[in-house]
Amino acid sequence: MNAPSSTKSVPPIWTTGSTEVFKTGTWRSALARHIHAPSPCHAACPVDGEIAEWIGRARTHDWRGAWDVLTRHNPFPAVTGRICHHPCESACNRAGHDEALAICKLERFIGDRALAEGWQFEAPAQHRDAHVAVIGGGPAGLSAAFQLRRRGWRVTVYEASGEAGGLMRHGIPSYRLAREVLDAELARILALGVELRCNEALTAPEQFERLRATHDALFVATGAARVKRLPVLDYALPGVMDGAAYLAAANAGAAPALGPHVVVIGGGSAALDAARSARRAGHGVTIVALESRAQMPAQREEVEEALEEGIELVDGAMLREVTATDAGLRLDCLRVRFLPGATPGEFRVEPLPDSDFALAADAILSSIGQDPELSMFGPALPADGALLAVDAQQAAGAQGVWAGGDVASRARFVSEAIGMGQRAAIEIDRYLAGGEPAAAVPAEQVVPLKSIATWYHESGARAVAPTRPPHERVLSGAEVQLGLEIEQALAEAGRCFSCGTCILCDNCVAVCPDLAVKRVGDGYEVLAEYCKGCGLCVHECPTGSMAMQEERR
Repeated sequence: MNAPSSTKSVPPIWTTGSTEVFKTGTWRSALARHIHAPSPCHAACPVDGEIAEWIGRARTHDWRGAWDVLTRHNPFPAVTGRICHHPCESACNRAGHDEALAICKLERFIGDRALAEGWQFEAPAQHRDAHVAVIGGGPAGLSAAFQLRRRGWRVTVYEASGEAGGLMRHGIPSYRLAREVLDAELARILALGVELRCNEALTAPEQFERLRATHDALFVATGAARVKRLPVLDYALPGVMDGAAYLAAANAGAAPALGPHVVVIGGGSAALDAARSARRAGHGVTIVALESRAQMPAQREEVEEALEEGIELVDGAMLREVTATDAGLRLDCLRVRFLPGATPGEFRVEPLPDSDFALAADAILSSIGQDPELSMFGPALPADGALLAVDAQQAAGAQGVWAGGDVASRARFVSEAIGMGQRAAIEIDRYLAGGEPAAAVPAEQVVPLKSIATWYHESGARAVAPTRPPHERVLSGAEVQLGLEIEQALAEAGRCFSCGTCILCDNCVAVCPDLAVKRVGDGYEVLAEYCKGCGLCVHECPTGSMAMQEERR
């Protein structure tokens, strides 16, 4: 095909002349295309992380490049690498081949390396005059502040407590998230020039209106601090306490004494955190959860680690009554079948006949969830039930106001909050710059497993990070889950299919019988006049980066 043009006549028999005269493209009904398509993990990621790209950088030992890609969307990779509920792994195509990639552990490895190396964010390329108030210094608020500041806007974070971090500091124990990790990733954000004002609680509509009047835009991320209460539980009884209050005290190093045995009511991560914190304070602990073990909203590894630590789980059970006795507290319960509803937070239970039982306890921690406090917004912001009403871009129904995190969503995960902060910041940036919403661009379909030529990928076991022995972690209070070694991280990065993100392997060029694919820069071009639509390039692509497009003529 590269012969001089003077030889491009149709050869009557086999010759050494060019075959470019044979326009085999006229044979086809579909044309091959080189594409960049979203991976399933990307589609599932709450922060819109470009997972295939940063893992590709890690695969070549470019740890700084991987961190740069990670932090385009998430300024807390070392935090989320420890506590994220990692829906990306449930979506991973590799699970259909052997085991899902350990994406969360890889993220932690890169986040920890950044802390060890002292990597910092680049200063904003420009400084713009508009001033944004972020109300709440938790994951949603700090994410929005980060994204806005790196775009050059002035940002002040107003935090109600004495330290920023929100749920990451006051709700998640240090055995899951070491405080020095949180502090270091928070300091990097503040170093960009974000102003943090602590002990600035928003308590009244007048305060909210003053903030609106003195700032060009607001992002509301006040969290959910109003504790839900069980109607059958008398919270005035001695030994009965809100799990959130206990956790906050324990995280501050001042866990109250509760007696020898504690019962925790609830099946979510907060309940598990309260139970495991009480265990570290020396108590015997029983968890009573409405859900079956498989239905509990807490992450599976949290439940497994709690059981390893000697915590008893009574699942599929409901509290009916609590009475005070000379020996402490008596909990009358019964077994139930938990039936989830169509939307998060909705459910019903079916009592099982003749299943009554009783438990004895010295104290009860109630951890059944929390709702936001909305009274300080007055009539300015519309509500959606117990939450602030927001649209898909986190706009809160009032000019110049956006909201995210637990105040506006029941998706009570740190990574979800970070994603909401990012979405809001993108829209606030557009609003302040006077731009129009970006035009919708048709997206490629998520790459399915069947599009991956899996025979180019050797089978390999998923990397498993070590954990501290149960007796050691209960006594020390140190982090339970430990990080990957560098050899494990590299091996795990090598397991990634790079779904929809081309690795420039040249397979498509090599297998094309018509020489219809050629490499152009960092991609490939399919020559329409020669592609006859055989699909070999698609069949042999190890990343799903080639696709067939039907043609109608």
